Amino acid sequence: MERLTAREGRVVASLVEKQLTIPQHYPLTLNALVAACNQSTSRDPVSAYSEQEVLDAVESLRAKRMVRAVLPSHGRSVVRYRHVLDETLGLDAGQLAVLAVLELRGPQTVAELRVRSERLAAVGPVDHELELLASREEPLAAQVARRPGQKEDRWQSLLSEPLPGDARGGVLRVEEPPIDGSRSLAGASLGQAPGTPADTLRAEVDELRHDVGTIRAEVDSLRAGLEMLRRRLDDLRASLGG
Repeated sequence: MERLTAREGRVVASLVEKQLTIPQHYPLTLNALVAACNQSTSRDPVSAYSEQEVLDAVESLRAKRMVRAVLPSHGRSVVRYRHVLDETLGLDAGQLAVLAVLELRGPQTVAELRVRSERLAAVGPVDHELELLASREEPLAAQVARRPGQKEDRWQSLLSEPLPGDARGGVLRVEEPPIDGSRSLAGASLGQAPGTPADTLRAEVDELRHDVGTIRAEVDSLRAGLEMLRRRLDDLRASLGG
């Protein structure tokens, strides 16, 4: 299997994430997909892809049978997009969730993946999901060197090419502190007791950020619906001679 570009990986993983977290607004319009790719939460690095860049990636993914377009129907007025990774690669929800988190946030430890992927789907033991992804004829995940200061090795996605060190082309590098490790400054500022593991605090912060991202996506969807209603009202007025 030909590896995806970093942009294609971000696009298809964003579709997986939104399918699992806000199914009521899935498939996504192009505007919602751009917002999902560029959201400032649950992304590392944060990107700033243009609508055309995302659309180009979508068309490329369609050619690779990883994304499909959903034509307007049932009152919807715009084309929407959905991933078909489960069909093309034969992945279940747990494997999809782990792979999407790796694509959206880069190399991570098992502890980080456990906290982050459980918000997307009912994931079995993350170690097992990773082994399934890594043991395929064409592996989709592999272990990489641990981050300085961490005790655990990390895992990375092999679905797409890794980002270059200077990450040009609409991508903004953002390094996040690891979930596991010593007490963070954020924990100290929020009154975390000395010796308390940092994963709990990081998980709570991540959950809040995820909720904000979900609300933003819902607002985008409501705006699209209001715009469709406005156009229909204008058409009705025109037909009535108003």
